[in-house]
Amino acid sequence: MDLGLAGATALVTGASRGLGRSIALGLAAEGARVAVGYHRQAARAVDAARACRAAGASDAVPIRLEAAAEEEVTAAFEEVALRLGEPTILVNNAAVCPRGKTAETRRETFDRTLAVNLTGPFLCSRELLRRLGRARLPGRIVNISSTAAFTGSSSALQAAYDASKGGLVSLTLSLAREAAPLGVTVNSLAPGYMLTDMMAEKFRAAPQKYLERIPLGRLAELEEVAAAAVFLCSRQASYLTGTVLNVSGGLLMR
Repeated sequence: MDLGLAGATALVTGASRGLGRSIALGLAAEGARVAVGYHRQAARAVDAARACRAAGASDAVPIRLEAAAEEEVTAAFEEVALRLGEPTILVNNAAVCPRGKTAETRRETFDRTLAVNLTGPFLCSRELLRRLGRARLPGRIVNISSTAAFTGSSSALQAAYDASKGGLVSLTLSLAREAAPLGVTVNSLAPGYMLTDMMAEKFRAAPQKYLERIPLGRLAELEEVAAAAVFLCSRQASYLTGTVLNVSGGLLMR
């Protein structure tokens, strides 16, 4: 199936590792130009961009982007446009996930979590919509939320993260209504447990704790979740907007 992504320019935040890197590679395999957004891990971002080019990207470059910093967002989009062409696809993936009891969580930790996980996607989406509106171009926004937006985290120690991901779902719905007349679709992805390095360590310590909650009986491979995000970025998803796609192996049915 031709997803119609060849030659399109996509910016993926938090793409130096994990799910963001897998999404960037998925877009690259479809021939997109990929901006690998990163904040601190420059070496990993350079490596991810190199991997994207090897996977089939028309071009790929690392782009430093602190998504919660307004001036950096504007500058990053300008750099993407200059180096790869005007971006029409945005995947808001960058996130932080502090753990701790609410009674012991500092206000600064809560504020920082919302800044990265919710304000960042707002600022990046606003910049993309401004640019697409001026250029009169259609586009795609995909927000990476979580099943925790609907159920809370299984550890019950991630209130700030859960709140930010719930807010991201609401932002998705609001932006979808607003952006539809511009030809811009806005959707969200709600992954469950994924086989990341961090999750693999937790899983090995107590596999049944996780498997008994997942009807499909296993954790997701990053590539499986990334494929859903790539689809939402594609021409084939042109009639989907305001959708929260549950990619959790059935976790939300429990």
